[in-house]
Amino acid sequence: MNARDTAVGARTLKRLRKSRGWSLAALSRALSDTATKLGVPLAARTAGVQRSVARWENTAAPVRPSHHYQLLLAHLYARSSGGIPQLGPGSDLTELLAALAHHGESEHQLAELRTMVTRTVTAGDESLLALLGPDTPATITAALTDPGRADTGLLDDLHAALDHANRHVGSLPFVRIQLLLSPVVQTCQRLLARTFPPPLLPGLHTIATRTFTLAGRIAFETHDDAASRALYTSATEAADPLPSWHRAVVHMSHALVTLYSTPGTDAARLLVEAAIRDARTGDSPVVRGRAHALHSEIAARSGNRRQALTALSLARYDVGGGPEDTPSNPEFSSVHLRGFEGLCDLHTGDAAAADAHFAAAAAALTNPRDRLQRAIITTDQALARIRSGDPAAGTALLHTCADEVSATGGRVPALRLRRARHALRPWHGERFVAELDDRLLGMR
Repeated sequence: MNARDTAVGARTLKRLRKSRGWSLAALSRALSDTATKLGVPLAARTAGVQRSVARWENTAAPVRPSHHYQLLLAHLYARSSGGIPQLGPGSDLTELLAALAHHGESEHQLAELRTMVTRTVTAGDESLLALLGPDTPATITAALTDPGRADTGLLDDLHAALDHANRHVGSLPFVRIQLLLSPVVQTCQRLLARTFPPPLLPGLHTIATRTFTLAGRIAFETHDDAASRALYTSATEAADPLPSWHRAVVHMSHALVTLYSTPGTDAARLLVEAAIRDARTGDSPVVRGRAHALHSEIAARSGNRRQALTALSLARYDVGGGPEDTPSNPEFSSVHLRGFEGLCDLHTGDAAAADAHFAAAAAALTNPRDRLQRAIITTDQALARIRSGDPAAGTALLHTCADEVSATGGRVPALRLRRARHALRPWHGERFVAELDDRLLGMR
């Protein structure tokens, strides 16, 4: 991608807007309306959206639309001005995808975007259920019409849809995963409000708890903190009839997003302490270990090294040891503990030791599902190198982190990236810092 390519993309976006007779404000309103309709609302007001549109169309310094906006633009341009689906060669959708390609978007992301939009648009305005597969919508529609006739097949379909969305964490932008998950969220909400066959209730509560928890995390990643809090409340309520470790998992996920959306550590600490209480009365040592590990992070960020080390010791005991390079549990294992050990050293000990812990943790996280966690750990490793007196090496790692943030839109690695850049202030005149700033400017 070069300046000429991005300028072509900018001109194409402007031409598409004008072909619809839309002003910048009119397109901004259309994008906001589409976001609300799809259940992926924009945090920005219309004036803020309008500024984003203007940046996309600025041929002198064009900015690529974020994945959230790409999704909304695709839904708008997948239909004619009269509302008729138009998806083939010569359509506005095809022109839009070409513009995004000129802006540097990958072929994989563009193919995923076309597939997702095609499935929803061709199913009709009322059916986000089309995203769940060819047979599932009929199963869910029947259950919503008469919940008393629901069977295990419905739960299997919902479970499969949830797992499908969950598997894409780290490989698709969060806004697209949010769209995949939205029909499962809506279905669980409606079924929980109805009279459901008692033998199936534990299964429904389990799926609803997992669904609302993942949706709460994704709402946070897409900067909708109010929706995130509401979904975590729903997840906690759905988990109440289940074994206590289910509620502990909800509290842990909620604690992580609270740590980054609320000043200080007190609110996150209360959630972690609640998770530890629930985990202690449950029968999952892995959940207990993860809760203690989170407790160690909160303590380290508060500067309490002794408490952090005690929590880490409890986490190691619960996880159960075993060869670190062959974790017994892919969700949380001794491999993941290395990252928490690094955090403890980063905030309360030796930055060089933290660098070693983070390097080992990142190298061991090789699954696609680990992509975001690896990006988070790499930003922490970069900060450790900066604090150890090697800012050039730390900055080189931050370029890798910037690539991951651009690909996934992850909010946590973006926040960690910003903190690491702040630590580079003493070297603001160095060329490697200027190059990083240019890279970060292109992400906006």
